[in-house]
Amino acid sequence: MAHYDLYGDDGTTEGELCPRCGDVFLANHGDRKHCGKCSYTEWE
Repeated sequence: MAHYDLYGDDGTTEGELCPRCGDVFLANHGDRKHCGKCSYTEWE
């Protein structure tokens, strides 16, 4: 199973948080970013 590092050594992250929920990361699907909690989607 793959291991993903969400936070750096200083506690920062490269992932974007959902503007609606505020506490959930947006999943990057290449052509869009999607929140699994509220279904917010940003098309690129």
